[in-house]
Amino acid sequence: MCYLNIQRYFCSLFKMKRLSQIAAGKKVTIHSFEKNDIFLKLMEMGCVPGEIVKVEQIAPLGDPISISVAGYNLSLRLDEAENVFVEELN
Repeated sequence: MCYLNIQRYFCSLFKMKRLSQIAAGKKVTIHSFEKNDIFLKLMEMGCVPGEIVKVEQIAPLGDPISISVAGYNLSLRLDEAENVFVEELN
């Protein structure tokens, strides 16, 4: 099995979603990242596994999205948000 198939299986098992799939106003916990280069960039901005994130706004055409993380707002391109796996909070 390749890495991506394992990642997809793991995410479906624990009902995780990609950050790009989360609606505005929802809070989620960052679980993991699909690509290491995105991980390093986002980690420097406070997006680390276990961190609670709130999706604040989504642009009218869907790109970019605004999230609240570690006490500040951050805008992410949709392709960056696509690489972040999250778990929804109840």
